[in-house]
Amino acid sequence: MLQSDIKEIASRLQGVAHTLAGKTILLTGGRGFLGRYFTHALVRLNATRLKKSPCKMIVLDNLITAGKEGSRMEKLPHCRIIKHDIVKPFKITGKVHYILHAAGIASPFYYRAYPLQTLEVATAGTKNMLEAAKKLQARVLFFSSSEIYGDPDPRFVPIQESYRGNVSCQGPRACYDESKRLGETLCYIYHELHGVSVSTVRPFNVFGPGMQETDYRVLPNFANRIKGNQPLHIYGTGNQTRTFCYITDAIVGFLLAMIKGVPGEAYNIGNPEPELSMVALADRIEKVLKRKVPRILSQYPDSYPADEPLRRCPDIRKARVQIGYEPQVDFDEGLSRFFGWTDTVYTGKQP
Repeated sequence: MLQSDIKEIASRLQGVAHTLAGKTILLTGGRGFLGRYFTHALVRLNATRLKKSPCKMIVLDNLITAGKEGSRMEKLPHCRIIKHDIVKPFKITGKVHYILHAAGIASPFYYRAYPLQTLEVATAGTKNMLEAAKKLQARVLFFSSSEIYGDPDPRFVPIQESYRGNVSCQGPRACYDESKRLGETLCYIYHELHGVSVSTVRPFNVFGPGMQETDYRVLPNFANRIKGNQPLHIYGTGNQTRTFCYITDAIVGFLLAMIKGVPGEAYNIGNPEPELSMVALADRIEKVLKRKVPRILSQYPDSYPADEPLRRCPDIRKARVQIGYEPQVDFDEGLSRFFGWTDTVYTGKQP
């Protein structure tokens, strides 16, 4: 990750940082892509805004998809990192004010390789965290996914949180999509039945420095092939569209939802512009890198789950109004930061 991005996140949270003073946050999935940003952003806030009353962190991760960087158990001030699978019970001692439940297997390659673990972390793991929140009277932020919308009806794109989704309960994507939907249902039940203060975020294609080269999602895939001087593989027709949210915008949005989100509500966190086809994405990368990037259309590999959604684009009006979320990083700027980082870190070796 880029230290300049960590500074940017901390700077943009100055207005709400005081609410974290002296608080303890339990973070699940803390050694993954998003989790590492949370820990380093909070360390930065402690050093700049919360010196007199720092925020403490308990970070849990089973390291199943953490990769080389995430598996390094670094020592950070006011932060305790513990290897633990949240599907299993975890005894929490002392007061916890917030539970950031970010654990999950989000890459299509990995959730196809670990379907049961994917299902369990979003269901049994979520129930464990909600039970802990009920006992501790902690506020919960549950990380769902834009995948819960499935392949949306074009009439409902950009997608609002009220859209119920078009999701199959069978097939290679179901372990992720349906477990996230059930996780949201668990949050709803615990909020309604037990009064647990829980909000949900639905991330849309977050990207940035720190993504593993073997993540297998589109931008790490493209960066790996560019580094290795290989043509980009665009699957299917290349007409499927996505929007992309740079990591600093996403982390700010998530923490605003944790602090200011209305209990019982879900928020799309992403950037609605630009919505690009995969062919147009390759063109945009050429523009940012200022060089030609060869590409070929190819069939989906066997390792890639079938039934890819044709479009995915968020409506973020609810997050704008209720938590003050506003993406600030232009997509081309985000691409420039990401590819500048991958050029120094990625090997270009083909998986």
